[in-house]
Amino acid sequence: MKKILCYRWKAYNYPDVIEAFRANGYEVRQISQKLLSYEVNDAFAEKLRVLIRSGEYEFVFSINFFPVISDLCEEEGILYVSYSCDAPLISMYHQSVFNSVNRIFLFDVDSVGRFRAFGAENIEYLPLGVDTKRLSRQLSYPSPFDDSLTELLSDSISFVGSLYEKNSYDRIRKDLPPYLQGFFDCAITVQAMRFGSENLLDDLITDQTAEKITDILPFEKSDRSFATLPFVFETTSLGFKAASVQRKTELKQLSIGQSVLIYTESDTSDMISVTNMGGVDYRVIMPWVFKESAVNTNFTIPNIRTGIPLRVWDVLGAGGFLLTNHQKEMDYYFRDGENIAWFDSEEELIDKASYYLSHEKERKSIAKKGLLAVKNGHSFKDRIALLLSRL
Repeated sequence: MKKILCYRWKAYNYPDVIEAFRANGYEVRQISQKLLSYEVNDAFAEKLRVLIRSGEYEFVFSINFFPVISDLCEEEGILYVSYSCDAPLISMYHQSVFNSVNRIFLFDVDSVGRFRAFGAENIEYLPLGVDTKRLSRQLSYPSPFDDSLTELLSDSISFVGSLYEKNSYDRIRKDLPPYLQGFFDCAITVQAMRFGSENLLDDLITDQTAEKITDILPFEKSDRSFATLPFVFETTSLGFKAASVQRKTELKQLSIGQSVLIYTESDTSDMISVTNMGGVDYRVIMPWVFKESAVNTNFTIPNIRTGIPLRVWDVLGAGGFLLTNHQKEMDYYFRDGENIAWFDSEEELIDKASYYLSHEKERKSIAKKGLLAVKNGHSFKDRIALLLSRL
């Protein structure tokens, strides 16, 4: 049997992707170690080198791209295959992305275009997916919820995920000059009113503004990194803050006259009209929330320019009804009102949420067709088969 060596960290979809490799005829050896640096880690690299030199493995694999693994694979002459679940990947803004052994798969078309424009080869598009067989088996058992919770979910709008209230922008805002506070606050507010692929934060920061930020937020990077301060700040600070503002605002709007349940470990003390159900286990409980909820919602962080986030596939794979912001790539796989429902504005979100809450037969029909859509060629087994065919 063919073998691969897999570096494993805490990505939610690792078990499903590993099982997909096995279903495609591969034995998977897993190695786990916390990396304090994605670029240099001598102890980890030596541990990996010993395994590679055994000659047992066809390639090394990881979810998301790690420069330290790519550089080692380049030295040892073995393929390094990575498959992203996040976008953009700041770790890819590094000279190792040009290594000849790389086979990098990104789920966001915009990100593929950006790296190809840099001259990086062996970068391809591969959307995310879902393990529909696992979910089908799991959801065939009796629900873990009691009757009262099942009834509550069946009449509620649900959201599962982070509210990003611990974002880096809030930590540094007080140190910014007042005029920059106002400028960024305004940009965040406007971005939070946009949905889908309209990212107004791109190229927001001028050289002069970057100099001011540098004085407050020292930007350190290695000589091999080509990430810029404006890009990192727009992504890790402004992007997450905009997502926080948007999610809190829209969930509070939805809760006016309707039951809204949030499954999160985030602080919702300023959202008194919603019900915080606490954190939820990704594999054990979350699929049941998706299945039993009347309306599941998704708000894609603006950092994902065009791609379809993992949560969309998870909801549909569990047979849940999904109301999500519209992403450009959804047009290739789904139809609004047929196997999914999407919105492009706050008004449309509120109108559709209210409509589908009161039209049970229609939303259940859409959810059923959504499940059939993802079963038809969008499982992780299908994704990994396609990945392997492109190596």
